[in-house]
This record gives sequence, C-alpha cells and structure tokens, in this order.
Amino acid sequence: MFKPCAVIPVYNHEGPLPGVVAALRAAGLPCVLVDDASSASCQAVMQRLAAEPAVYLVSLPHNLGKGGAVMAGLRAADAQGFTHALQVDADGQHCLDDVQRFLSAGAAAPEQLICGYPEYDASIPKGRLYGRYLTHVWVWINTLSLSIRDSMCGFRLYPLTPVLAVLDSAKLGLRMDFDPEILVRLHWRGQPMQWLATRVTYPEDGLSHFRLWQDNWLISRMHARLFFGMLCRAPALLYRRLRADRR
Repeated sequence: MFKPCAVIPVYNHEGPLPGVVAALRAAGLPCVLVDDASSASCQAVMQRLAAEPAVYLVSLPHNLGKGGAVMAGLRAADAQGFTHALQVDADGQHCLDDVQRFLSAGAAAPEQLICGYPEYDASIPKGRLYGRYLTHVWVWINTLSLSIRDSMCGFRLYPLTPVLAVLDSAKLGLRMDFDPEILVRLHWRGQPMQWLATRVTYPEDGLSHFRLWQDNWLISRMHARLFFGMLCRAPALLYRRLRADRR
C-alpha cells in the first residue's frame, strides 16, 4: 500500500504556513499540522487551515521541539491510516516543486525511505553549513558507512511501519537532534534509503528555531550516545557491509 500524507511541525510559522499547506494540498497530499505550543495568532491560523478538507491538527500541550513535534505527527498520521509521511518544514525552506518526485519514488519503492539531499544557495548561514559537515562525519562513524549522504535535511518521505518501530524501541532526541538520529537508528536496522537532490533556501525573513549553543550541545551528546551504540553493533554492521561488497 502507498497512502501518503504530509507532516508539518509548526512553531510560530503563521506567515509561510498557509502557502506551504496550499502547495501540498495542490499536490494531492493530506496534511497533518502539529502545533508545538505556538502563539495564539499562529494557533488561529492552524485552526482555520484545519477546517479545510484533508487537513488535520494535532495540538501539543507544551513545546517539545522539532523532533518531538515530528514524532507526534508521525503517530497521528499512522492513526489516520496513512502508510507514508512526507516531513516538511513550515518555514518555506523546502522546494515543494519536488513533492511529486518524492511521491513517485515512494510509490515505486514503498519499502524505502526517500531522503532529500540538499542543494543550498547563498542564503544558508555559513555557521550552519560548516556545522553540518561535522555531523556528517559523526554519522558516517556511527554507521560505519558513507551511505547516509545527508542526515540534517528534514525533507523526507518516511515509510511509517519501520519508523514507528524505532520510535517504540528507543528514546530519540526531541529537538534538532532528531533528524540525524532517526537515520542512524534506521540504518542500524538495515532500512533501505534513496536520495533525491532538492533545493533548500533560507528565506531572509524566515524564522529559525535553531539554538546555536543548546542545539549543538544536544547534537554532540546524541552523537556520543550513538557512538557507544555503534560499538556493540559494529560486528553486525561490518558483516552486513562485507556481504554487500561481495554482491
């Protein structure tokens, strides 16, 4: 089966959100909005959007962070009977012209996780760009593989069954550490992944909730925790890689 929807974590993105929802609905995608304890003005916008057909609203009682909101949205999507969920940022960073490419790839290979491989323009802050490379290196170490091309881009089409199995078996980071951690843990389980290039922009008036020191600390702590998880899985990971190289 292939019955996809979009999951959009929202925290005070009332400006770009209606345009994001309109583009996704035009592509035929139902939308699950996750209100991560936004302001009253943003909540009003989401409530208006949720009055439209095939737009669902999940309201969290207090702010969890991007990862916590995405996890709540994935569980809500499963409860609504969807099989796949396209994670989309609410701030307009992602190129929604690529939605059909992701859906076509997912329909052709529903067992695969379709991941965005970002192509940035000059709008990306240099600190964010350079910091991503450090995360890439740690992800390669923690998977003993170079197969995860980018672990930070949140534009992904998740098959819900294997993703929820990970959420039910491990405690994942609730903030910006979620995006890389879920890929590492899925890789440990042998989850097949496919990578599609996609343009990512940082709007001049965009609202970013990335906290330079706090989120970098959480990401660093997550990589350290995964490193020790990798050590006990290293024999199996290396054996799997050896078998793949022999094919």
